[in-house]
Amino acid sequence: MSRNVYLWDPACLEHDTGTHPECIARARALSPDNMIETVPHLDAPPIEPHDAVQWICELHARDYHDEIKALCGGIAGRVPMQDGDTILSPGSYGAALAAVNAVLTAADAIVTGEADNAFCAIRPPGHHALANRQMGFCLFGNVSILARYLQKHHGVGRVAIVDWDVHHGNGTQDFFYEDSSVLFISLQQFPFWPGSGSEAERGRGAGEGFTLNIPFPSHTHEPAYFAKFESIVLPALNKFKPEFMIVSAGFDAHRDDPLGELELTEAGYARMTRWLKDVADQHCAGRIVSCLEGGYNLEALQASVAAHVNALTE
Repeated sequence: MSRNVYLWDPACLEHDTGTHPECIARARALSPDNMIETVPHLDAPPIEPHDAVQWICELHARDYHDEIKALCGGIAGRVPMQDGDTILSPGSYGAALAAVNAVLTAADAIVTGEADNAFCAIRPPGHHALANRQMGFCLFGNVSILARYLQKHHGVGRVAIVDWDVHHGNGTQDFFYEDSSVLFISLQQFPFWPGSGSEAERGRGAGEGFTLNIPFPSHTHEPAYFAKFESIVLPALNKFKPEFMIVSAGFDAHRDDPLGELELTEAGYARMTRWLKDVADQHCAGRIVSCLEGGYNLEALQASVAAHVNALTE
């Protein structure tokens, strides 16, 4: 059995977005107390404090970080940001710091051998956040910050990021578009918000060929989705031979999700998890950190996360 740690912090309950799809109820649904019945081997250690601001600013502009901190410190209620999709509240900055601390704690636990893999049940999500602005419910690029932390703090070389959220991980792509040390693979509905993620987007300069986008039309069912996962994703990972793997685990490609239009199931997420585990076992001693992105039907989210984490512990 693989040793998995499940990282969740009550600070994520303070990111108050009201009736927004990315809401407090998502965090409550995934609390350890609510997941223990469906994840029998759940191990939820405390999240360790890190210099989260330092690692945020490895990728994000310092002025942008300071703006988010100041905005959250100066408001009394919920405030929509300029994109209209992202909400700030007084507790949003603390929740975003807790999310970064969670992914850094996961990295430490795995690199030091305390765990084999980890799932970070965090919010706000991160894969749309850009270097100098928020976007699409996201404030800071959690998985991108994790990748740089692994490389700069733990000396990891090649990092693979697999993003199966229904929306393209445009922020993650932007951070590593010219970087050959990070393989970014994104599977998404297309055309769809945010408008990026075509097969033609393959990286630039030294990073050309290290961005791999796999678009799917709406209402794609699992057989067609899995055919590309097996024929494109797995060979690309095996060719790259990652030293560490990160999953941007959005569950909004589930057939019951209100925002996406793909047809995946919780059993499908378990199947993809096992495939990724096989690759990680072959190339990087099973080292995987999975980070929550989207997923907005609470029952489907709980079932998908349980299937994913149980597959990680097999």
